[in-house]
Amino acid sequence: MSGLCLSAGAAAARLALEAFTLLWTHTVEKVPWREDWRVEPTGLVLLESRVAGSGAGMEPGPDARLEAGAWRFRPALPPLPELVLARGPGLEDWRLCDERGCRPLGALLPGAEGPIRLWPCPDP
Repeated sequence: MSGLCLSAGAAAARLALEAFTLLWTHTVEKVPWREDWRVEPTGLVLLESRVAGSGAGMEPGPDARLEAGAWRFRPALPPLPELVLARGPGLEDWRLCDERGCRPLGALLPGAEGPIRLWPCPDP
């Protein structure tokens, strides 16, 4: 099974999963955003984005379709070797969802400060 590695500062974790969803609220527009990702040996593959509005840096892609109040689209990105997620005081934490449910990233990396890195873990 694939795995997802996470780190922030000295805190680190490994999650045994092949796919996940990231949830967050846009800091300027205050609009919910969701992204579905797959973990592959070549990198993290963005399968689909869903956003419940548009505005400052969150324009839906050209293939976007409006469904159930959200724009759904697939950004044209190659597999990414890692994601770096900004965090800071006063900002809502990112949430990671998988078959076990949704959890704030801070709960997966207790005491972690600063940005969180996510990348495919090498096979053990």
